Amino acid sequence: MTEWIGDTFTSDVGWSHLERLVDIGDRMAGSKGEHRALEATREALADVGARDARVDSFPVQGWVRGDSAVVAGDRTLPSIALPRSPSASATGRLVDLGDGLPADFDRDLSGDVVLVSSTVPDHVDRFIHRREKYYRAVEAGAAAFVFRNHVPGQLPPTGSVGTEDAPIGDIPAVGVSKEVGAQLARRDADTAVTVRVDCEVPEAESGNVHADVGPDTDAAVYLTSHVDAHDIAEGALDNGAGTAMVVEVARVLTERADDLDTRVHLACFGSEEVGLVGSGHDAATADDVRAVCNLDGVCAGRTLKAHVGGFDGVGEAFERVGRRYDHPVTVVPEHLPHSDHWPFVARGLPGCMVSAETGDRGRGWGHTEADTLDKLEARTFREQAVLLAEVVVELARADADLEALPGEQVAAALERQGEAEGMRLTGDWPF
Repeated sequence: MTEWIGDTFTSDVGWSHLERLVDIGDRMAGSKGEHRALEATREALADVGARDARVDSFPVQGWVRGDSAVVAGDRTLPSIALPRSPSASATGRLVDLGDGLPADFDRDLSGDVVLVSSTVPDHVDRFIHRREKYYRAVEAGAAAFVFRNHVPGQLPPTGSVGTEDAPIGDIPAVGVSKEVGAQLARRDADTAVTVRVDCEVPEAESGNVHADVGPDTDAAVYLTSHVDAHDIAEGALDNGAGTAMVVEVARVLTERADDLDTRVHLACFGSEEVGLVGSGHDAATADDVRAVCNLDGVCAGRTLKAHVGGFDGVGEAFERVGRRYDHPVTVVPEHLPHSDHWPFVARGLPGCMVSAETGDRGRGWGHTEADTLDKLEARTFREQAVLLAEVVVELARADADLEALPGEQVAAALERQGEAEGMRLTGDWPF
């Protein structure tokens, strides 16, 4: 029976939900917009036939943007504060650390303002996350942190520099565009600059959306995304598309309920962008997880990419679907510990993060005000909905190879990938 494929190629359910999310505006963790998006997603899942759709709330440290500035001589340059930066001002010698590789911080930066890129060179084996660069700057004694985009277009990047355990950073942190960063590096290196951040940090409330489809089994395959987005943009790619895809795939699975051997649990998390708070909240107590398929960055390109982290059965499910539909799917065997599957994988539970091939390293338009709906295509969304629905059916098979891994095996894999040192530094090491 393949009628569901035609239904998916003509469905506007998921894409309409994506439009609804981006039209909300600010979906920052703990904000009124995030609450509206959570409730809208609950309604959308109920409307496609998922059962017991609900929003479970939890407290979160809020962060509300005020003004920010980078002052160099008599110039005040455009910037945006990085979430969970403290409200503070610092003046120091500007030090351009280029790509911000670990060795670049191996010096005394006491009182300095460090300038680092949002990417790393292709010859570097691993992508170095923004928070790792921030923590290395703090550890080296820096007074402020300036994060410059590597994507042109006058687009200062955002992104959290804190975690749930340490929600407010130690030094003020801002993002600047590639063009402003180049100007600072050329004109102001080794001279005094000032970085100022004004923000508020109220107590707030976030939440996770939950629903189920398929048989009422004890164990479940989790299909997940995050609802929140940074306050500077529509958050279409990151991660409106992922949440809209959960809704579309849920619609398909209600039509294909007889194909499911295992319950599929739909979880759309809040507060991912400030340290995986929503997924961490659930993962701490979830006792029904058979596997996690997390969508974060789908639709950025036509070819799906799944980081499967050594869970061979998960990777094989993607490969089987790719062969079945004669459609390329990239399976990456490494762990990617920076999205909502990770709190589950850290417990050894099978999990993957699904994004898309873009041909570029880094986030592209993501985490900038250019993360808007016009960058995405409904054609790609519908193609990927077909593939992802089939992957979830594969993972929900009674005989699916979904064996958990011992924590020491996950830890050893991260050591081999070169991730462990940075994760220990940022407080993200769970072992």
